[in-house]
Amino acid sequence: MFLDRRSPAYLGSVTDFLLSDQLRAGFKSLTEAVRKGGTAMSEEGSLEPDHPMWQTFARAMAPMMYPVAQAIAQIVDPAANGKLKVLDIASSHGLFGLAFATRNPNAEIYAVDWANVLEVGKENAEKMGAADRYHTIAGSAFDVDFGTGYDVVLLTNFLHHFDKPTNESLMKKVHAALKDGGCAATLEFVPNEDRISPEGVAGFPLIMLASTPSGDAYTFAEFDRMFKNAGFAKNEIHPLEPAFQQLIVSRK
Repeated sequence: MFLDRRSPAYLGSVTDFLLSDQLRAGFKSLTEAVRKGGTAMSEEGSLEPDHPMWQTFARAMAPMMYPVAQAIAQIVDPAANGKLKVLDIASSHGLFGLAFATRNPNAEIYAVDWANVLEVGKENAEKMGAADRYHTIAGSAFDVDFGTGYDVVLLTNFLHHFDKPTNESLMKKVHAALKDGGCAATLEFVPNEDRISPEGVAGFPLIMLASTPSGDAYTFAEFDRMFKNAGFAKNEIHPLEPAFQQLIVSRK
């Protein structure tokens, strides 16, 4: 199921991203990154606008993220029958937003990402029969106008690229885009408070050190403070076993 290229669950494509020249480049200058406290590749590293790495990521990592996306939609929208307006920030392959659209015929998805990456999401929306409810907003999540009135805002595998002040600023923008009673759903690698366990998660900050100026993996206590500083009243963490990552649901 996972090794046959003809299978929809084929996972071999993940090597296209994990072993890509762009991602490995940061580790060629790891000593410099440690001394600097951030990537030595360039000023912005993999966060440069329209970086081609993210289109590679969108195509390569989709099969691995499909079950995680379905689990998130089940937690956030269990009834899957009411009118729902969803903002998917850094939407990539689109599967996180599309998990809501395919379960709930009344869900409208608004996807934010670079224009080249959004093409992958649109392809997947067409395949899943949700193209008429899949809307795109091209550009940086920090610059574009989200609009308002969202029931759910998705932040999947995104906040670990930035430092705490940057995340707080973005979450204030997310808070303003949500309707009263809405929620933000954040998928992240969340280490324990000791920051050295669990093993698979605790090693993730090294990737951020090599590839971003100031990214990190944050504990739940750190996320809780960031989100409350941005105006969220309550934050709850949900395991997504067997995935390494966890879901944080933040209520407005």
